[in-house]
Amino acid sequence: MKVKKMQIGSVTTPFGRRPATLALVKRQMETSKIKPGKTADKWKVFRDASEARELLGLQDRSLAVLDALLSFHPDTELRQDAQLIVFPSNTQLTLRAHGIAGATLRRHLALLVEAGLIVRKDSANGKRYARKDKAGAIDSAFGFDLSPLLMRTDELAMMAQQVVADRFALRRAKENLTICRRDVRKLISAAIEEGASGNWENIEAMYVGLVGRIPRAPTLSDVNSILDEMELLLQEAVNILEVQQKDENNSTNGDQSERHIQNSNTESINELEPSSENEQGAKAVDDDRPKREPVRIFPLGMVMRACPEIAIYGPGGTIGSWREMMGAAVVVRSMLGVSPSAYQEACEVMGPESAATAIACILERAGHINSPGGYLRDLTRKAARGEFSLGPALMALLRVDGDSNRRTG
Repeated sequence: MKVKKMQIGSVTTPFGRRPATLALVKRQMETSKIKPGKTADKWKVFRDASEARELLGLQDRSLAVLDALLSFHPDTELRQDAQLIVFPSNTQLTLRAHGIAGATLRRHLALLVEAGLIVRKDSANGKRYARKDKAGAIDSAFGFDLSPLLMRTDELAMMAQQVVADRFALRRAKENLTICRRDVRKLISAAIEEGASGNWENIEAMYVGLVGRIPRAPTLSDVNSILDEMELLLQEAVNILEVQQKDENNSTNGDQSERHIQNSNTESINELEPSSENEQGAKAVDDDRPKREPVRIFPLGMVMRACPEIAIYGPGGTIGSWREMMGAAVVVRSMLGVSPSAYQEACEVMGPESAATAIACILERAGHINSPGGYLRDLTRKAARGEFSLGPALMALLRVDGDSNRRTG
């Protein structure tokens, strides 16, 4: 019975050959633990590695070299019980890698080794070749072992799927940002052209600042961050126009009511009053009933950028979910001296997420607020009347954060 020996080789770099690192030695040892009978289509594995090249730290030339190495493996499948060492010369590799230069070839071979996709198995003199037995079968070979590709098939497939999902999410986020930018631009232009009341020059300046922050090659995080702020700016612009429209409607209704009263001389005071105390009480309840819309819940990422100080009160000094945010808000509520009843009322009127956001905003402005509890009760009363939105508060804090970053940058 033959015992398969594992040779610890060395790594070729642009600066020559150096001893294998402990990480590379570990990878060589792990290749002997491939599940018996495991197989994989070598070109499927290659496509997955190509998709995941950025996560693996590879370049396009690295993939060309890997493609060339795989072409020297005679079978389409990589099998655990088969010979997985290829031994082409640098000249042969250069030809199949589309004429890549020698120094470039060595550099990308080293990158493939560092990425854990191949393992170098060197002979005593550093040459690549194979020894055959009397029957003509390969007995031992020295060159590049493709076993890591077989061992990591599942991992590479998951990495490729993640890259594809991230690419799709980035494309969708870019589309949403483009649509939101267009809507904000239209609103600002229409408001300025029609002379609508409001500080539209300031809103336009914020819009220009957000657009200017978009990188040439943005990541998903970059796009989502700017999209959150752009949506907030859009909501603020819409709110200004809605308030203006509401004021105009109230003014029109007031004029109509005044004219109606002046022209209704035939109606007596008794005819304008309810016929019973019960009817009068019912009408009073109807008139006093709060007419409000629920307080909008803003994205947690945006809240954390506007109110970073609350993060230290989360588990482990970070906040990654609304559940953790609400838990931190309870701690901060107690620290600020806000009574449980005041916070409970805020949760009932605003919703738990918005109440926690309000606490985070109060924490950011704690040095300027004399009574956090009274301030929260005032916000709750305004929310109950439909007169409160967290948007302007978050936007103000984001602007303060942006100004401080520019000053320290």
